[in-house]
Amino acid sequence: MTVHTSWRRRAALTTVALACCASALAGLPAGAQAAPLSPAASAAVTTFSDDFNGPAGSAVDGGKWQIETGDNVNNHERQYYTSGNKNAALDGQGNLVITARKENPENYQCWYGRCAYTSARLNTSGTFTQAYGHVEARMKVPRGQGMWPAFWMLGADIGSVGWPNSGEIDVMENVGFEPGTVHGTLHGPGYSGSGGIGAGYTLPGGEAFADKFHTFAVDWSPNKVTWSVDGNVYQTRTPADLNGNRWVFDKPFFLILNLAVGGYWPGDPDGSTPFPNQLVVDYVRVTTND
Repeated sequence: MTVHTSWRRRAALTTVALACCASALAGLPAGAQAAPLSPAASAAVTTFSDDFNGPAGSAVDGGKWQIETGDNVNNHERQYYTSGNKNAALDGQGNLVITARKENPENYQCWYGRCAYTSARLNTSGTFTQAYGHVEARMKVPRGQGMWPAFWMLGADIGSVGWPNSGEIDVMENVGFEPGTVHGTLHGPGYSGSGGIGAGYTLPGGEAFADKFHTFAVDWSPNKVTWSVDGNVYQTRTPADLNGNRWVFDKPFFLILNLAVGGYWPGDPDGSTPFPNQLVVDYVRVTTND
């Protein structure tokens, strides 16, 4: 399956044609190459942090996040991303809740007609970018066929070089038909879409990521990106893994959080999929390398 994805942002954002990640890559066994992360990160400087503290129902901090709106025809997702706090709001208990709903009271139009679902997508493209460091989020993913939560990054130069030349680092993706597996992937020129370079991490004993909160992170340095779940390292990628293609990850990137519904990779929701459905984010944090 070839999945080439590009995003046409309908909000008043300057970056256009973003790519949404999609690569159904084979998962590694639970705990594969498991090793604790270096404690050196504790000595690093925090450059971005959001603990999502605030009154229940309030929108995210506009000084940290921009909210995108619109649909995604190229990836055939089914949701319309809405503005404000309609589908992304604080819960008053220190969490951001991104809610996917099977409703469309505003009559939003999608690539396939009247949108059947709404959800939210946030980014830091106008507020925060960084090259290298430890990038981490603690989240509880939704459960159900067709759900597609993601925490990822795009090169800040996407507006001038386009995707995949901008590069994309997927810190965490989960698709509903794999409740116990998450994926970490690199996309760039010659290795994008379903050809992305990455691997999966599977929980032991049939556990599902929707059962409780987990911490997803990358440690990123020149010519190296390492992924972990709950402190367990499960893959490291360097230019040697790109089959001679260009490494495009030595520059600033920005952060993205979103909950997609449907699409080429996860497939569409079915009668078993619960709605409303939620991606709950405890915090997002970025530090420098020590």
